[in-house]
Amino acid sequence: MIDLHYAPTPNGWKISIMLEELGLPYTVIPVNIRSGEQFRPEFLAISPNNRIPAVVDHAPSDGGEPFSVFETGAILIYLAEKTGRFLPGDARGRSKVVQWVMWQMSGLGPMLGQHGHFALYAAEKIPYAIERYRDEAARLYGVLDRQLDKTAAYVAGDDYSIADIACFPWTMTHKAQGFSLDDYPNVKRWYAAVRARPQVQAGLAIGKFVKEPFDEEARRNMFGQKAKEMAGKT
Repeated sequence: MIDLHYAPTPNGWKISIMLEELGLPYTVIPVNIRSGEQFRPEFLAISPNNRIPAVVDHAPSDGGEPFSVFETGAILIYLAEKTGRFLPGDARGRSKVVQWVMWQMSGLGPMLGQHGHFALYAAEKIPYAIERYRDEAARLYGVLDRQLDKTAAYVAGDDYSIADIACFPWTMTHKAQGFSLDDYPNVKRWYAAVRARPQVQAGLAIGKFVKEPFDEEARRNMFGQKAKEMAGKT
């Protein structure tokens, strides 16, 4: 059994989709990031960066004590290695997949996250910041589109992999962020194919439990003010 400490966000969806794809039994433990539950000591014990998601594997492959993993790229690799799925066994194939997972972790997710923050959530709309991150997000959509033009099927090659699972949830934000997939035809084709997977749909349906309003307390908990306060107490 795996515990999934989770909120329904692009990063959370990566892992709920992965667990559904693998068919592993898991329990969802909701983490209400708007009310600040990510700062609770029991959550920090398994996710020291106070970010969702995190998992605790109660049946690790080595037969030892329960093992916790945080950071979505690390969780995807851990689960792929645990099951032998969605990560090639040969060195070159594995490296290609891991490269694109790292690309998502370092580029696509952070830049779309920053654009979404400044364009949609920031109390003060700063044109320079919005333009800066929109331009970078558009560039990254272009990178993904060119890669999919080369591979034809999936992000890292002919086979569906954790690279697709990592990238897809962030592209789900395209409408809210004002991007049209018509501008990226290869991304549009891939997006439709991935979204049609029953396991992806099941993963996206997990945890539609956060309905609290987005207020100043939520802003403080989600965008750093609470973390800054906690750092000052250490």
